[in-house]
Amino acid sequence: MELRHLRYFVAVAEEGSLLTAAERRLHTSQPSLSRQIRDLEAEVGVKLLERQPRGVTLTAAGKVFLDHARLALLQVEAAAEGARRAERPEKQSFTIGFLAGQEVVWLPHALRIIREEAPEVEIVLSSQSSPDLALALMRGKLDVAFLRPETQSVGVSFKFLAKEPLIAVLSADHRLTSRKKIGPQDLARETYVSSARISPVLQSVIQDYASEVGITLKAEYEGDGLPSAMSLVVSTGGITLIPLYAQNMLTPNVVARALEGVPPTIDLTLGYNDSNSSPLLRRFLSRSDELVANVQNQSIIRYAEVP
Repeated sequence: MELRHLRYFVAVAEEGSLLTAAERRLHTSQPSLSRQIRDLEAEVGVKLLERQPRGVTLTAAGKVFLDHARLALLQVEAAAEGARRAERPEKQSFTIGFLAGQEVVWLPHALRIIREEAPEVEIVLSSQSSPDLALALMRGKLDVAFLRPETQSVGVSFKFLAKEPLIAVLSADHRLTSRKKIGPQDLARETYVSSARISPVLQSVIQDYASEVGITLKAEYEGDGLPSAMSLVVSTGGITLIPLYAQNMLTPNVVARALEGVPPTIDLTLGYNDSNSSPLLRRFLSRSDELVANVQNQSIIRYAEVP
C-alpha cells in the first residue's frame, strides 16, 4: 500500500465519483483510477466502495478506512512540516492561531508568557475560522491555537480555557434596542440571521439553546462570519447570536444585548497537535491556568465561570 493509494481513495470518497475525482482532483484517467482503487481494496482485503449508476458510496468498512486514511495523510504532512522546521534551527518560531477577533483578548497575555519562556523565539500569528485552525493543527502548520473544540480533529487535543456566553446583535434602530435583555420569544418572532454557517460548534450550541427554551431558530439568512452577519442584520432588520468576545468587533450601526435567563455558552480551548514535541509548547500549556487568570482579571470581556 502506498500513499498515492490513500490520496486516490480519499479523493474518490469526498467527490462521490470516480470520474470527478479523476478529472478535477487527481488529473488522471478514470480507468487508471479504478485500477488503483481495486488494488487498494485487494491490499486491504475488503470492499471499500459500492459502485452505483451515478457515482460511488462508501461501504461500512470504507467509512472506517476513510477516517484512518485522512489521519495517515495528515500525519505524513505534519511529519514533513516538522522535518522542515528541524532543518531550520536558526529560525526557531512558535506559530499561534486565533479564532478571528480573539487576539484582542488573549494575545497580550499569551505573548508575555512566551517571551518569558523563550525571549529569542520568533512568534508567528494566524487568524482563521475555528475549523480552519483545527485543520492547520492537524497538518502541523500551527503550534497552538485558540479555537472551539472541533469534533472532527483527529490527533488534536483541546485544553479548556473559558465558557463564552452568547449575546444577541441587532441593528441600532431596531425596536428591541430599548430593552436591556432579549427573551427567547423575541428571538422566535424576529428574522433570524445565522452567524455560524462555517462554525459547526457554534451552530450546535445555538440549536441546543433553541430546543431548551422551546423556540425554533431557522435562519432566513446566513453569514459566513461576524462581518457578513452584521451586514445582514442591518440590511434585513433581523437579529443574530454571537459569542460575547465578538462585541469588540461590532460596527456602530449594530448593538449587542444580553439574553434573558441563563444564556447558552460556547467553550474556548487551546488546541495542539498530540505529536508536536516542542518544549516551548509544553511550557506554554503548563501555564494555561495563569493565562486564564490574567485574562479574567484584566480583560473588559467577562467570561462565564466554569461550574
